[in-house]
Order: sequence, then structure tokens, then C-alpha cells
Amino acid sequence: MPDRIGCKMREVPYGWRPALILGTLLLGAWGCNGDALPPDYRALEVPEARLASAEARRRGRDLFLEHCAICHGQRADGRGPRSGASIRPADFTELAWRQRMDPRRTFFVVREGLRGTPMGGWKILTADQTWDVVAYVLSVAEMGSDPHP
Repeated sequence: MPDRIGCKMREVPYGWRPALILGTLLLGAWGCNGDALPPDYRALEVPEARLASAEARRRGRDLFLEHCAICHGQRADGRGPRSGASIRPADFTELAWRQRMDPRRTFFVVREGLRGTPMGGWKILTADQTWDVVAYVLSVAEMGSDPHP
């Protein structure tokens, strides 16, 4: 069934439908359309070389472990010590997560958080640090769980 901006939703178990509907509303249809982002974030220049850099991913992993692992887990699998919230933290090891996210949306979520969820914004990070975190989390699903031991 297509949602309001044209992404195809898969058949999901009945018990998951409320969460899927809520998530779709909160995440702007799971990031399928960059137009769901505020104009400032749609206009961001994505540093492709930085996102592909092993050094940026290493720095991003260090920042992730310091700031994000408490909820998202040491292995970025959404199973951190505080992952028992009513809305489960994202599991960055899922290829499906990676396929519905892009660098701008990921940058936006890290900086601004997700309203109505336990995910708060991390504006204490500089733009460069945020891009390093983005580089790391986007690499996790591509390379397998915790690709930078």
C-alpha cells in the first residue's frame, strides 16, 4: 500500500501497524522523500568523501560510543542499556534501515532528534562531528554489525 508520498509499505503483522503508522508520521514516511526535511536540511551539501572515509567512520564510531550507544547499543543494533523505551531505538545493522535513510535525513535526526520519541537532538556536536556520526551509522548496515571494532 503506497503511503502519502509514494513509498511502498510492506505487509506487516497486525500488531506492528500502529507503530508503523506512528513511525511513518514521525519520520516523514521513513525518509523516502528528502522533501520531508526542513528547507535548511534539504539544501545541505553532503560531504561524500567524508562519508566514505575510514577515518571519519572511526571518529564517528568513537562519538557514537560516547553519546549514542546507551540507547542504540555498542554494536549499533538498537539494544543498548536504555533500549527498553516504548519506542525501540533504531537498529543501524538492518539493511532496511539503511535503504530508507539518506545522509541528509540522518544528519537531521542526529541534530534535531525525533519529536515524540526518546531520540533527542545532539546539537552539542559540531557539524563535522555530526557528519562523522552519520558516516559511521550509514556504514554499519553496509558492512555488517559494528564494522569498526
